[in-house]
Amino acid sequence: MHTREEQKEAFGRFLDILDELREKCPWDRKQTNESLRPNTIEETYELCDALMKDDKKDICKELGDVLLHVAFYAKIGSETGDFDMKDVCDRLCDKLIFRHPHVFGEVKADTAEKVTENWEQLKMKEKDGNKMVLSGVPSALPSLIKAYRIQDKARNVGFDWEERSQVWTKVKEEIAEFEAEVENMDKEKAEAEFGDVMFSLINAARLYKINPDNALEHTNQKFIRRFNYLEEHTIKQGKELKNMTLEEMDAIWNKAKSKGL
Repeated sequence: MHTREEQKEAFGRFLDILDELREKCPWDRKQTNESLRPNTIEETYELCDALMKDDKKDICKELGDVLLHVAFYAKIGSETGDFDMKDVCDRLCDKLIFRHPHVFGEVKADTAEKVTENWEQLKMKEKDGNKMVLSGVPSALPSLIKAYRIQDKARNVGFDWEERSQVWTKVKEEIAEFEAEVENMDKEKAEAEFGDVMFSLINAARLYKINPDNALEHTNQKFIRRFNYLEEHTIKQGKELKNMTLEEMDAIWNKAKSKGL
């Protein structure tokens, strides 16, 4: 791998190129925080996709795209006189040092769980407005990830089940309430109860150290693989899915499962 000096040189070259693009490229010159934001979200999801696939080459590429956006926002900040890349790095370094007293101070933390607990307590002390336990959860997070983060933050101040197995009683209770509202044909109440079901299942996943977002994405990819197999198989037979019976589709679907797809 490259030396620290080589990495610093490469980062400096990158910033120089960005400066030149901002000055000479019509597209780069017209960008604002608002115009970049949708692209930033897209690039972040593309990185997440590469990470899920564990594609090292693509991960490297997508990290570069995300880094470009970080530097671009810092560049815009420097033009308005609010902050620049040094300020971004300094604030990050200060935060990392403050939140890791077990490394840079005298506090002891022998496990990852203890580190996380200390981290949440330290964040509560920071003077940036995040004084409420759940105020640090971004409102723009996707709902599934947000639910997990809400529960995790509550856990760090002791709001959690005494025994993780207790969560199953809550899951079953929420499913029963959802089923009851579905039977009553009350769509609004059924939707509310379905939200409770999902929240309780996410809670169960957290307690058993399963990342629900990763788990669901693995299932999504599995469904895509099997459905693609089903579609390709029917095309080879000169058929169309809409003209097949469910039994016929199930037979091909089960064949995809037997192949490990």
